[in-house]
Amino acid sequence: MSSKLVAVSKRELIRRLGDLGFDGPFTGTDHEFMTKGAVRIKLPNRHHGQDIGVDLLVRILRDSGISRDEWFKAA
Repeated sequence: MSSKLVAVSKRELIRRLGDLGFDGPFTGTDHEFMTKGAVRIKLPNRHHGQDIGVDLLVRILRDSGISRDEWFKAA
């Protein structure tokens, strides 16, 4: 399955990370974050209505060890 990544809302990011086994979100000093074992992912601060762009989403997936296939299965 090779689908194209698209921008997502912060709510959608949190939902999918939760479906993929991440806990949270928790309040941090600058950003909210989610954890899975030793992996800690900072959630971007977005103003109401602003989506998380593809470039940032790619970095979040890479840093969290989530493959594109896993991301699309959590949809």
